[in-house]
Amino acid sequence: MAYTRVLLKLSGEALMGSQGYGIDPAIVQSIAEDVAAVVASGTELAIVVGGGNIFRGLKGSAAGMERATADYVGMLATVMNAITLQDGLERAGVPTRVQTAIAMQEVAEPYIRRKAIRHLEKGRVVVFGAGCGNPFFTTDTTAALRAAEINADVVFKATKVDGVYDKDPAQYPDAVKHEHLNFQQVLSEELAVMDSTAIALCKDNNIPIVVFNLFEPGNIGKAVAGEPIGSRIGNPV
Repeated sequence: MAYTRVLLKLSGEALMGSQGYGIDPAIVQSIAEDVAAVVASGTELAIVVGGGNIFRGLKGSAAGMERATADYVGMLATVMNAITLQDGLERAGVPTRVQTAIAMQEVAEPYIRRKAIRHLEKGRVVVFGAGCGNPFFTTDTTAALRAAEINADVVFKATKVDGVYDKDPAQYPDAVKHEHLNFQQVLSEELAVMDSTAIALCKDNNIPIVVFNLFEPGNIGKAVAGEPIGSRIGNPV
């Protein structure tokens, strides 16, 4: 395997599949099977999951909610997704722990960096919920932060598209896919990969990002093996 320890970022929207809301059990099962194969190969894997399939803080704020309040509601949505993922992973035979940035000890462990690393070393998957515990920060930024904290080799951004394009491929048939990018290009061209805080964190800590299609079975394993799928973002060599 090309990577020993990886941080997988899943959007909440990915979990709802073709549904307009909520969680598609078939998608959770597919993710769990792919993750089980990766963990069986010896790779240590942590997951940060979003909550946009249930509630998105920015939309709540736009509808009149106070931004901080809306973001806290979004954090709770990510915990729902994290617990659902834990159930799917454990049914696939993968020992899993959920750690949350907001204490809720009846359903999950509090986030403790050293404990998270120990779980990974023991072959358990760790799912990080509740974002980073603070409003005004996205789960993309949480993914970059947790990747730096646990010394991950790479961040996998699993999305609905097969990489990074110069414009939205769903709207523009002539959109061009970037196979390789550096962090400065992403920031200066304002490419919609992750928010700028997340990109800057990965840039400063020299953690590459690989963006690929989550819905292609086996893609997580291919990414871990270092196969040239999706788009890779990193610092210039």
